[in-house]
Amino acid sequence: MRAIINNKIRALLLALCFGQAVSVAQTHQFSLDGDFMERGELRIGGNDTDPSNGKEDFAAFVLGRVRLSADYQLLNEKGSPIMETRFSGQYCGTWGAESSALNIFEGWAKVYWGKGFSAKLGRQVLSYDDQRIFGSDDWSMTGISHDGLKLSYEGHGHKVHLFGAFNQNLANISGGTYYTGGIQPYKGLAALWYHWDLPKIPLGISLTASDIMMEGEPKVVDVNLNQWEYHRFHQQLIGTYLNFHPKKWGVEASYYKQMGKEEGGLPLNAWMASGKVKFSPSEKWTFNTGFDYLSGDPDFAVPPGGMIGMQRHEVVKGFSSIYGSHHKFYGAMDFFYMSAYYGGFTPGLQNAYAGATWKPVEALSLDLAYHFLATAAKLRNAEQPLGHEVEFSASYDLGHGMSLSAGYTFMRGTETMVILKRTSDKRELHWCWLMFRATPKFLQSKR
Repeated sequence: MRAIINNKIRALLLALCFGQAVSVAQTHQFSLDGDFMERGELRIGGNDTDPSNGKEDFAAFVLGRVRLSADYQLLNEKGSPIMETRFSGQYCGTWGAESSALNIFEGWAKVYWGKGFSAKLGRQVLSYDDQRIFGSDDWSMTGISHDGLKLSYEGHGHKVHLFGAFNQNLANISGGTYYTGGIQPYKGLAALWYHWDLPKIPLGISLTASDIMMEGEPKVVDVNLNQWEYHRFHQQLIGTYLNFHPKKWGVEASYYKQMGKEEGGLPLNAWMASGKVKFSPSEKWTFNTGFDYLSGDPDFAVPPGGMIGMQRHEVVKGFSSIYGSHHKFYGAMDFFYMSAYYGGFTPGLQNAYAGATWKPVEALSLDLAYHFLATAAKLRNAEQPLGHEVEFSASYDLGHGMSLSAGYTFMRGTETMVILKRTSDKRELHWCWLMFRATPKFLQSKR
C-alpha cells in the first residue's frame, strides 16, 4: 500500500516539475515548395499598326515565373495549429528581356487563439468566393497580393474575415504620407467578408463590403511656403455571392454595387450582376451557361480615328472589378478589364457565354466555350455588339506535380470593337498558347 502511495506521489511531483513540457508537446512541420510556370503565346490581330512603318500585327513571346515557398506550422498536442508562417519569393519576366521582376509574393505570419480565431499579418493573397472581386489572378505571372492585417473567425458554418491595409512608399519621418503606388495602387483598404454554409440545402452565402482609399495628385497651394494640398477619395463596394449546388447541378449568382468617388474624384455609381448554371450528367461531362452585366458610362464618346473628342462626365457609372481574377470571366483574350478603353472611361460589358468540359480520361480535360460580347451602355457613333469569341483549351496531368496545357482563341470583332479598342480593321483576332507547370516539393519534415 505504501509503495502504491509513494508511486502516486512520485508521479505527481514529476507532473508538477515537468508538466509544462508534457502538456505542451508540440509538433513542428516544415516544407519547401517550388512553382515553375512557362507559357509561350502567339497573337495575330488586335493592333492598329501601320504596315508602311514595317510593323506587323503579330506578336510571339515566352513568359516565365518561378516561385520558391517555405512554410512552417506549429501544432499543439491535439494537432491544432498554434502558428503558421509562409515566405514566397517570386521571379517573373519575358524570355530574353533585360529587365524582369524579382520580389516577395507572400511573407506572413498567422497566429491562432481560442476556437476559430486567428490573425494573419504581412504580405498575403486575398481570394474569396469565385475570385471576381478579390482573387489571386494566378493566370498572370505576377499574381495579386496585399500588405496588411487579416483577423478571422471560422466555426459552426460561419466565416468572418476583416482585412486592413495602409500603404506608404518610404518610412519617412517628415514630408507627409503621399503615396504614388507600389505593390497595389491604393493608399488604404478595409474589407469585410462573411460566409455562411448551409450543407443540408446545400447553399453557400457570402457578403462582401470594402472601402478603398485612393490618393490624387497633390496640388501646390503656396510655392514659397512649400505648401501642398492633398486629395483622398474613398470608393465603397457592397455585394453578395450565392452558390447553390444540389447533386449534379450548380447555380452561382452575384451582385455588387460601387459608390463613393473614383480615382479622379468624380462621384461613382456603378453595379454588376452575374448568373451561371452548371450541369454534370456524369464525371466526364460538365455543361455551363451564364451571363455577366457590368454597368458602363452612358455618355461614353469615342471620336473617329484622327479626330479629337471631349465628353464631360459628372458621374462615373463604369463598374471596376478591382482586384479579382479577371482572366477567368470576360473572355480569354483579356480585352476587357485588363486594359483601358480608348479615352479612359468604360462603356461596361455584357457577356453571354456557354461551354462544355469533357474528361475522356482522368488526367485529360478538354474545354470549349463561346462568348457573345457587347457594351452595356449605348454609344453615340457605334452599335453595342463587340463580337464573338470561341475558346478551346486542353490540360493534361503529367503526374508528380507536372501539367501541360494549351489553348486557342478566335475572336471576330465588330466595327465597334475597332473603334473602342483601336484594333485592326481586319477584325479577326487569333491567340494560342502552350504552358508547362511544375510544383515540386523539395523538402517536407515533421518532428
